[in-house]
Amino acid sequence: MSKTRPTAAPGRTSRAAGVAALLGAAALLTGALPAHAAPAPPPADVVPGEGTATPALVGNIAEQAPAAGTPADAARGHLAAKRGRYAITDPRRDLTAADTVRDGAAETVRFQQRHRGVKVLGGQYLVRMQSEDGERLVTGTSGKYFTGLDVDATASVPAATASERALSSVRTELAAGKLRLPGTGEPRRPGRQGGAGRPRLAAASHGLVVLPRGKGVLTHHVTVTGYDPLAKAPVKQEVYVDAHAGFPVLSYSGIQNAVDPAAKKAEQPGTTGRGVKLDGEKVKLEVEQRGSAYLLVDHTRTAKAGKKPITTWDAAGVDVGDASGKWPAGIKEVASPSKTFGKEATESGAVDAHWAAGQVYDYYKKQHRRDSLDGRGMAVNSLVGVTEYGVPYANAFWDGDKMVYGSGDEEYKSLAADLDVVGHEMTHGVVEHTAGLVYTGQSGALNEAVADYFGNAIDVNVSGDEKSPDAGLIGEDLCRTKSPRDCALRDLNDGRTTSKDFLGVSFGLDRGGVHLNSTIFSGALWDIREDLGGKQADRIVYKALTEYLTPLDGFTEARAAVLAAAKDLGVTGDKLKKVTRAFAAHGIVPGWEQAIGVDTDTLLGDLNTRGTAPGAGGGWWAASKSDAEGEEAYSVWAGRTDGRGGAPRLISPNDGRYHIGPDTDGTTVAWVAVGANGSDVLSRPLKGGPIRKIRSLPTLAGAVRVSGDVVTWQEGDQARPSRVAWVRGNDPKVHYADGDDATITTGLPALHGTKLAYGKVYPTPDGYSEISTEILDLATGAKTLLPAKGGHIGIGNLVLTGKHLYWLVDDIMDDNRQILRRANVDGTGMTDLIGETDERAYIWSLDATDQALTHTYFKPGQDLVNSSLSKLIQTDPAGLNPVRVSCSRGEQYGVAADTGKRVVWGDGTTGHTDLVTRERPAGRC
Repeated sequence: MSKTRPTAAPGRTSRAAGVAALLGAAALLTGALPAHAAPAPPPADVVPGEGTATPALVGNIAEQAPAAGTPADAARGHLAAKRGRYAITDPRRDLTAADTVRDGAAETVRFQQRHRGVKVLGGQYLVRMQSEDGERLVTGTSGKYFTGLDVDATASVPAATASERALSSVRTELAAGKLRLPGTGEPRRPGRQGGAGRPRLAAASHGLVVLPRGKGVLTHHVTVTGYDPLAKAPVKQEVYVDAHAGFPVLSYSGIQNAVDPAAKKAEQPGTTGRGVKLDGEKVKLEVEQRGSAYLLVDHTRTAKAGKKPITTWDAAGVDVGDASGKWPAGIKEVASPSKTFGKEATESGAVDAHWAAGQVYDYYKKQHRRDSLDGRGMAVNSLVGVTEYGVPYANAFWDGDKMVYGSGDEEYKSLAADLDVVGHEMTHGVVEHTAGLVYTGQSGALNEAVADYFGNAIDVNVSGDEKSPDAGLIGEDLCRTKSPRDCALRDLNDGRTTSKDFLGVSFGLDRGGVHLNSTIFSGALWDIREDLGGKQADRIVYKALTEYLTPLDGFTEARAAVLAAAKDLGVTGDKLKKVTRAFAAHGIVPGWEQAIGVDTDTLLGDLNTRGTAPGAGGGWWAASKSDAEGEEAYSVWAGRTDGRGGAPRLISPNDGRYHIGPDTDGTTVAWVAVGANGSDVLSRPLKGGPIRKIRSLPTLAGAVRVSGDVVTWQEGDQARPSRVAWVRGNDPKVHYADGDDATITTGLPALHGTKLAYGKVYPTPDGYSEISTEILDLATGAKTLLPAKGGHIGIGNLVLTGKHLYWLVDDIMDDNRQILRRANVDGTGMTDLIGETDERAYIWSLDATDQALTHTYFKPGQDLVNSSLSKLIQTDPAGLNPVRVSCSRGEQYGVAADTGKRVVWGDGTTGHTDLVTRERPAGRC
């Protein structure tokens, strides 16, 4: 449960909700019904699927299924017998049984879809049955089975190449467009080999996966794990790399399974000890005696043969990067010489973590008959006391195998100090082993919402504070000095609705809104709990999670799942109306996504891309776009920024490669094409004509810029991580800004006319590394160095106009702010338009013309709401007279300046990423 602002990685944010419809008709009777005939069964309630012939939900049925064999056999038999309804050609070939949930006579089988033997991301279908007296009746089905898939399942890109591309992609995302000094981020570091500040990353390939976009996209699934010292956060990215083109098409925060420590045989399981929680409460602890020591190992709750214990491990001094996604070497169970665990176990959070893990385990066991988080008795491991480079780490996370708790700091206790946080994180494990909600966009918000709901339900059950005004707060007990409301991470009674508060954002912010939008849905669930009572509401939500929800579901599908689960559990009449009203009160109704308005002109809708930004200049824009389903490799399109001149033009070939990062000066478009064997820098005149191949590389190029007859880009390899290169006119010779000096690193090119600017890292005579900007006049060869003004952690977003060079400077660690700096193109007049301590300094990107400067701005704060999303601010060239470019409520990013005050950008307001424009600013919103 992170308290920090998410980092950037742009992409699509959400998808349209399904529309419920009632199908079916009663049989036509042609005469009197014989007295002995059974009445015709009512028609099945069928909700059609979106973009598939298989229904999203079938209810109101009681149809015979084969009684012999396993539940999965019976469920497949039903789907095969009703092929006309389900459109699943061969259930035995295309459906793999993932799990079976039994609740008395009820059986729910969850199937995983496979296409030509390859797993389909989010393709899960569930069959619900009643088994009595040797007979099985199918009572309903639901989920997602994608009938339109027709992609070749043979990869042309090796898994090793896909892993390299995934690592490169994550490194790029973590850098967020900056050129950094080597080392830990201190302003000046000896030499050039520091490297300690660079992310420590490793890639693990999990094989092929089909993304269900149109006819399907075959990908390699790669998990990248490690730690980013500048972001001070563990890294766990699930990356899907196109298996034919080698381009990362999907990336979201994921979970990496760690190595399970070898279980040790208990000498005396079942001993009861004692300890004091961080709030001062004395609690009983189930412990193990081993020799003369007592360990925080609970076998009592897991005494059933073969079940693994609940264990709390002493990870004091272990770096958080070494505890994320792997098992730290040498750690041992938290121990005490007596049954009473002392102050050290309290202060590290060990007592809280051990006690709370037991409470969460008991809740799922007693209330839902669930055997640990995976339903099969998995070990519950908690690591306490981790640090970050030896300093306090005030955070916690679940990595798919264990809980990791930081040591806390002056304000925050160990995050194990609040039961709802422990319940939240451990519920992520339950979600992973049931619905598997993908942690991005609406499905990710549902993942967070369910974790919040059950975490809080467990907390109020144990505390008995269900009627308290603070009952809806998450993490309210974590602070040492702040009040509960000031300390809380979220509030399930915040009253958020889709109509007022849903935030359309790209993958670049909060993974598409997983935290931003979660309390809209968890708030509805909490209202249901307050209306129906905890016991009944918890059963409904758990049944929806385990028997209805599938990995890619959104708010509308989840609403239908909760309503169906309530009906299954006998909720009718006024109580069912209360469930419906709870969703309506939070704006979760069919079609809610269509009610969001904008004040911009759309140039190109529903881009369905990630890792690429638009370019603009000379009255034209250029942008990358996939098809309507997001299945196609990206192509570059271009058009007039004023919307005139006809339909957008296809600039790049549609050849299976990913054409990204286009730039245009109004005459030419230049871009990078990424394929299985590397990348090409390409250009083409807007008026048409052949495509020119400027540069072919076995690695990835980026940051392409074009002006007149000059094209520049950034490239690199293992030997030279970053170099600015360019060509001029029809001369094929490639020139480098570093002058072939291996001690110099260059990056982030900016181009205007024959002036080329870039960031430069170079050794100084005193043996340190320095980072500055430099302007090269390509006409004369003269270089103008703009020396560093103070120490730099990194610089970014260089922009060159006819009069000025603008760029961002990061000098202060972890403040999320950047200096906005300007100099004249002759190197004089260097000044800071916005200082790093200024409230206006929360800037991610910028672009400019001679008439106006436009930059993104986000409002900092713990509460991520509409006003804190990235917005576009436009000023005069001196940084004065700021106004909002657009009043649309969603995220605005990737700004590209055209001419005058007109800019284009990527906008997430509608829940999709659209390329939009305004000719002039909207003013004050």
